Amino acid sequence: MEFILDFGKILLATFRDVLPIIALIIGFQLFVLRQPIPHLRQVIVGGIYVVIGLALFLAGLEKALFPLGKIMAAQLSDPAFIHGQTSVVDHADWRVYGWVYLFAAMIGFATTIAEPSLIAVAFKANEVSAGTISQWGLRITVAIGVAFGISLGTFRIVTGTPLYLYILSGYVIVIIQTVFAPKRIIALAYDSGGVTTSTVTVPLVAALGLGLSAAVPGRDPALDGFGLIAFASLFPIIAVMGYAQFMQLSINRKKKLQEKKKNAL
Repeated sequence: MEFILDFGKILLATFRDVLPIIALIIGFQLFVLRQPIPHLRQVIVGGIYVVIGLALFLAGLEKALFPLGKIMAAQLSDPAFIHGQTSVVDHADWRVYGWVYLFAAMIGFATTIAEPSLIAVAFKANEVSAGTISQWGLRITVAIGVAFGISLGTFRIVTGTPLYLYILSGYVIVIIQTVFAPKRIIALAYDSGGVTTSTVTVPLVAALGLGLSAAVPGRDPALDGFGLIAFASLFPIIAVMGYAQFMQLSINRKKKLQEKKKNAL
């Protein structure tokens, strides 16, 4: 009964949030375009499905994903898990949180591989490039970037170092890569950084950051718990452009070797 009441509140809140979008679309269709709404019945049914789906998703976040992230972070940073029941753990030592870094990398990789937005972008990139850009190649490269970024983000939370140092350094690397990377991959690399922060990745990563900052002594969830999403957006850009640069270098080397063989003959 309590869950039904909570879900009812979430459903009403979701409808209130979606209402301005519905009003905008209907108003634009009727008063600007001055056209009737096509397939009105299907639009209404689809809108109801969207509201219910969003409400169920938000309820799942509150009841399952956010608590799961916090519990996992607390368990991985528990002294009993790190060094056993009788050992004393120095929580100021970043090296004792190795399992946290590994878990962060694995959860980042797994959620990114399952990210619907990335799957859609990878499919379109493969289609537009006539198969030159592999769907799985792009997805795995982006997932590796997210894994490294979230792992580094958890290291930042544990050590308490300022977020801006990592972000500024990362974007300096991105700017340098943008100058030298193949032009046809730059826009895709930037888009790959954006699509990683969507429905699957964000809830688990945010929960992990908040749970870890609450579990590590001296950390404030409001100050240190957020920021992992920024890492998840930044490092896929570096990974995709880095992969493209590596492939370009490999192609250039092969061409040079072929030219040398021809000249030798």
